[in-house]
Amino acid sequence: MNWETTIRRMCLALPETYEEQAWVGTRWRVRGRTFAHVLEIVGGTPPAFAKAAGTDGPAHVLIFRSSGTELDALSSRAGFFAPGWGPEILGMTLAASVDRVELGELITESYCTRAPKKLVALLDPPE
Repeated sequence: MNWETTIRRMCLALPETYEEQAWVGTRWRVRGRTFAHVLEIVGGTPPAFAKAAGTDGPAHVLIFRSSGTELDALSSRAGFFAPGWGPEILGMTLAASVDRVELGELITESYCTRAPKKLVALLDPPE
C-alpha cells in the first residue's frame, strides 16, 4: 500500500489544498496551515515521531487534527496516539486494516479545523 498516494488523493480533493515536502515526509496545507502530514518511521528515525508513535518502524504514520468528543474518542483507540505537539494534534499508525472511508473522514475533519469557513462551506454536508 502506498500511503502517500492514498492520502495525497484524499487531501488534494479538498478546496485550495496543496502539497509540499515537510522536514520529513509530505504535508498538505490550506492557506499556509497544515492539516495532514504523512511520513515513514524506519529504524527509530525520525526519533520524535518514533517516540510519539511508540514504534521504531518500519511504519507509516499520519499526523492530523481533531477536536471535541472525537478527539477524546480517538485518543484512546488502538493505533492512534497524541504526540504532545498541540492539544488538537493526533497521529495514527497506517496499517492494512485502516478503514479508507474513516481515513477520508479524518482528513476532511482535520481540513475543516484549519480551512477558512468559506472553503469549508464548499464541502458536501455530511449525510
